[in-house]
Amino acid sequence: MALTRPALTRRRLRALVAVAVALAALAGAFVWFAGSEDRALEGACDGVLPVGEVREVLGDDTELAVTNRTEGSFGKTAAKNAKNGARRTNSLSVHCRITAEDTGHIAVSIAGSPRPRAEYGYDDLYTAVPARRTLPVPLGHGWSGLFATDTARLDDAEDGTATTAVTLDCARRGDSLLITVETALRGAATLDDPAVRPDFVRTATATAEAANDHWGCGARLGKPVRTVGLPVNEDEYEPLLGAKGTCAAVPTASRSAVSTARETARDRAPREACVLGTRDGSPLYRLEAYYGPYAEDARSQYTRDYDYENVTPAEKPAGRLGRSAYWAGATCPRGAESALYLIRAAAADGETRRRPDLAYERAALAAFAAASAEHHGCAAPSLPGG
Repeated sequence: MALTRPALTRRRLRALVAVAVALAALAGAFVWFAGSEDRALEGACDGVLPVGEVREVLGDDTELAVTNRTEGSFGKTAAKNAKNGARRTNSLSVHCRITAEDTGHIAVSIAGSPRPRAEYGYDDLYTAVPARRTLPVPLGHGWSGLFATDTARLDDAEDGTATTAVTLDCARRGDSLLITVETALRGAATLDDPAVRPDFVRTATATAEAANDHWGCGARLGKPVRTVGLPVNEDEYEPLLGAKGTCAAVPTASRSAVSTARETARDRAPREACVLGTRDGSPLYRLEAYYGPYAEDARSQYTRDYDYENVTPAEKPAGRLGRSAYWAGATCPRGAESALYLIRAAAADGETRRRPDLAYERAALAAFAAASAEHHGCAAPSLPGG
């Protein structure tokens, strides 16, 4: 017997129409949300976030949450805001964060330099890079930048998190931009894999390229980063006499038992570090060099931390801090912030602090500062007296 289709009553017809409208509205909602996510990504970090790279790193098919904040001015706009011949400063501050629930996040900050003096002596002027347990390595490939982690140990809790910083020295005399990107990836991503490490860098360099155009910086850019080294761990020391990077030319010391070094390459890094230690690698002294925004930030912090001594790196080109610390400075090209060089006794070494070898500290600082300043094209450093 043939089956016959039941006739649609008016009530059934109205019900079907209502369902169709609801489904259409629901489909429209999904389209709207997807479009909103794309618009949020395209507008993140004042429109300089590289959407393609972000999706490639966090996953093309994952849902992304976006937070975004932009304030202040930079470059010519900041110059127009300066009054009565005051020193030009850049108040630009941009922050955005892209989170994928199952994959990780990318957090971007962009800051103009130099900062307003009103910001000195409080919080950090710029987003910090991890440097307490490891030594950041230069980004290389023509970039003035850093690649940093809290740990470079395989399978540590922070193994999938790294920070990349890029400084852009703008064509406008004295201006610069600092782009800092933290990338945290869950799952199988490990910094120990050299093929994976560029994934932690690409967002920073692509953002720097876009920021360079967006704010009319006109800086010299680097090339694509296809390889990047690992930050240096605490047990990765070597004989000081064979040092070829940031510790090169620093003398040994028999009285202080300085014979080993932890170092990185220089390669235009805006921050450098050299850790001097005993034969077993125990740290005794830490040498550091700061350029551009990092030099400005360090001086700001010393103004806050050492104001009671009435002499700081913000006030003099060279001098002594406390019982076992010296600083030196050097003038750098094109109106950039003067470089800052420091030597300090390692925090864990109380004996070095109680009985400092001051002559050695000055000699080590002089050698470190001279080599670093020459590499960066800065003038011969001003050194502290005896």
